[in-house]
Amino acid sequence: MATTKQIKPGSRVERSLTFDRAAINEEARTVELAFASETPYERYWGVEILDLGQPSVRLGRLTAGGPLLMDHDSRDHIGVIESVQIGGDRVGRAVVRFGKSARAEEVFQDVKDGIRRNVSVGYMIHKAVLVEQNDEQDTYRVTDWEPFEVSLVSVPADASVGIGRSADAESPIEILPIIQEKSIMDINVEEVRAEAVKSEQKRTHEIIAMGEQFKYYGADNIAAECLRSGKTIEETRAAIMAKIGSAPLPSANIGLTPEEARSFSFVRAINALANPTDRKAQDAAKFERECSDAVGGKMGRSAQGFYVPVEVQKRDLTVGTATAGGNTVATNLLAASFIDLLRNKMALTGLGAQFLTGLSGQIAIPRQTAGATAYWVAENGAPTESQQAFDQVAMTPKTLGAFTDISRKLLLQSSIDVEGFVRNDLATVVALAIDLAGIAGTGASNQPTGILSTSGIGSVAGGTNGLVPTWANIVDLESAVAVANADVGSLGYLTNAKVRGKLKQVQKVATYGDGFIWDDGMVNGYNTGISNQVPSNLTKGTSSGVCSAIIFGNFADLIIGQWGSLDLMVDPYSGSTAGTVRVVALQDVDVAVRHAESFAAMKDALTA
Repeated sequence: MATTKQIKPGSRVERSLTFDRAAINEEARTVELAFASETPYERYWGVEILDLGQPSVRLGRLTAGGPLLMDHDSRDHIGVIESVQIGGDRVGRAVVRFGKSARAEEVFQDVKDGIRRNVSVGYMIHKAVLVEQNDEQDTYRVTDWEPFEVSLVSVPADASVGIGRSADAESPIEILPIIQEKSIMDINVEEVRAEAVKSEQKRTHEIIAMGEQFKYYGADNIAAECLRSGKTIEETRAAIMAKIGSAPLPSANIGLTPEEARSFSFVRAINALANPTDRKAQDAAKFERECSDAVGGKMGRSAQGFYVPVEVQKRDLTVGTATAGGNTVATNLLAASFIDLLRNKMALTGLGAQFLTGLSGQIAIPRQTAGATAYWVAENGAPTESQQAFDQVAMTPKTLGAFTDISRKLLLQSSIDVEGFVRNDLATVVALAIDLAGIAGTGASNQPTGILSTSGIGSVAGGTNGLVPTWANIVDLESAVAVANADVGSLGYLTNAKVRGKLKQVQKVATYGDGFIWDDGMVNGYNTGISNQVPSNLTKGTSSGVCSAIIFGNFADLIIGQWGSLDLMVDPYSGSTAGTVRVVALQDVDVAVRHAESFAAMKDALTA
C-alpha cells in the first residue's frame, strides 16, 4: 500500500499548457487560451487532478484583472486577463490582452510568430481529497483551488489545453469516485480559521485606528471604505496619506459676505471693550459682538475680548468706494488686508514659509522618514522585504500676547484713517512676535521652536571665536542642505542688516578680484530676506554678544500654524493717567520644521 503524503494547503503550484496561433486577435492585442483542465498531473506527493466544477475554482483574482506574466515573474508583467470562463467541457479559458510596453510588444510579436506557444497557470491549493490509492502512488482531486496569474513559459507540463485549444465537449471525462474521504489532508481547520480571524482582526483594528487618528481630514470614511473593499493596511495608509496631502485646511470662517467683512470695525470693537458701561458704544459694536460670538461657537470657546473672524482678517480695504475708505483715505493708508499686512511684515513670508490658519485642536502632519529599498538579486532569488516608514510633525497651540496703546480720543473717531492706523499698529506688534518665533524661538518658556533652535539642522562654523563670513562659508551652507537631498523648493538666505552690510564689502575670492558675496539683493543667485530679528548678539569663544546668524534653506519647509482667530482684549486702566487704552492681541501659534535637513545655519558671523 502506498504511503499517503501530506499536502500543504496554501502552497503555490503551477501547471503548463500550450496554445495555437488561431486564437490571436492582432488588432485588439488579445489571445484566447485555456489555462486549466482536469488532465492528471504527477506531483511528488501523488497524482493531482484539478476539479473544474464551478464550486471548486476561486476565480476572484483572475476576474478582477489578473496579471499576464513571463515565467511567473511578478516583475515581468506583460498584460492583463480580460475575461475568464469554465465551459461545459470542464476546461478553464481566458482572454488575455497584451500591454504596449517594449517588453510586452516583444513577447506579443513572438506569440504572433509562433515562437512562444506555452502557457502556465499559477495557483494555490486550499483543499484536496484522496480518491485512489495503489502500491505505486496516490491520486488526489483538488476540490478547492485558486488561480492567481497566467504566464507564458518555455516548457509546458500539460499540453492538453492552451490558447486556441478546446477539449471535445462530447468526450467522456473520467471522474474517479471519492474514497477514504476522511483522510482528505492533514489540516486543522479550526487552527486555520482562528489564524484567519486573528489576521482580519489585526487588519480591522489598525485601519480603524488610522481612520480615527486622522479623522479631522475625513480619514475615517476612507478607512471604512478600505475595510469594506478588503484593502490591506499598507493600501489604506497610502490612501489616507494621499487624502491628507490634498485636504483643505481647517478654517474658522463664519460665512461673512465680502460686504459684511468690510463693515467689521476694529475701532468699534475696541471702543466697546474699553467702555463696557457705555450703551452707545455697545450698540455700535453689536455686529462685531455677533461675529465674535459666532467664531467662539465654532471654536468651542469664548473670547476673552473680541474674536476677529478670518474673513475680516483677509478683507481688502477698497479705496475706490466711499463707504470703505473713499475720499477720506490718507495717502499713507495701507490698503492690504489684516492677515496679508501681518505676513508682509515678516521676512519669513517673502521666503516662502507656509501658513496654516484657522486651526482647531492639536494637529499632526504625517511625514515619510524612510522609503523602500531596492536590491540586486541572483537568478531565481527574491529581494529582501522593505517598507516605507512614517512619523508625525506635531503642532500644539502656544499663546502669543502682544499689546499696543491707543489714545481714548482716537477710538472715538470714525475716520477710516483711524481704522487703518489701529489695524496697522496691531499687525505690527503681532507680526514681529511671530516672525521672531519662526526664526529664533527657543522652544522653552512657552515659546515655539524656531529654525535656529531646531535639532538636526546643518551647521557651518566660522572659527573658534567667530569669523567674518567668507565665500567658503556660503558654499558650505548650501552644501549642507544639498548633501541631505533637501536643496529643493523655496531656497533662500535669511540674515540681519548687519550681515548684509558686511557681505556687500566681502569679495568672493579677493585674490582674483571677484564680485562681492551680496550682489544686487541676492547671494549666489538665491533670494534673500532681511530681518533684524535674526540674532546679532550671539557668542562664540571670546566674541561675546557680537555674532550674527545666517540661515540658508528651503523655507517652504517652515510651517507656522495659527489656531482660531485673533482675540482682542482691552485694558483701560494701565494707561488711564495718560488717557490711553491698552489693546492686547492674543493669538495661538506654533512653528514646526518639516525636515531639519532643509536648513543650515552659521551662528558665529562677525560683522565688525
